[in-house]
Amino acid sequence: MTHGLSIENDQKAANVQLSAKEPQKHTIVLVGIMGAGKSSVGRRLAQELEIPFHDSDDEIEKAASMTIPEIFETHGEEEFRRVEARVIERLLEEPRMVLATGGGAYMNEATRALMQKHAVTVWLKADLETLWRRVNKKGGRPLLKKENPKKVLSDLLDQREPVYALADYEVVSEDGPHKQTVDAIRAALNI
Repeated sequence: MTHGLSIENDQKAANVQLSAKEPQKHTIVLVGIMGAGKSSVGRRLAQELEIPFHDSDDEIEKAASMTIPEIFETHGEEEFRRVEARVIERLLEEPRMVLATGGGAYMNEATRALMQKHAVTVWLKADLETLWRRVNKKGGRPLLKKENPKKVLSDLLDQREPVYALADYEVVSEDGPHKQTVDAIRAALNI
């Protein structure tokens, strides 16, 4: 128990230090589970801030000359995660931008450490019902191509939320105009 508290306190201290980074000067990385709105909100945030927008999934598809579902089907999730980590590392070396990441990117400890070192991270948080409505509208979610996909999504959310909570900022992504979430991010980051 004491060890867990020590780690938790160390992480809180690190988050306080990370939060001191200036969002006006650093890349803003949006993290969260599929359906949280990282890409759609990220595009609009970048437009408002007049900085470039990149979606790590789009960049992975360009680098691999394959779609994400094709990468999963042909090479498996492990290879996808390896490519994802390399692509995000490259993107974090570029000038300031808004970067939307795939839902599993922040789970990789090395990738998360790079994000925390070189960027300001924002967790777009949404409840299960909101997420389910959103992902149900679109296909192409390899991790949900299983029996009882809503249960899979629920389990992923339960597993990943404690890690997403390590982000510098947390912003709720609710149904409604994307502008609402963009405004909430800007208010949280004071930009």
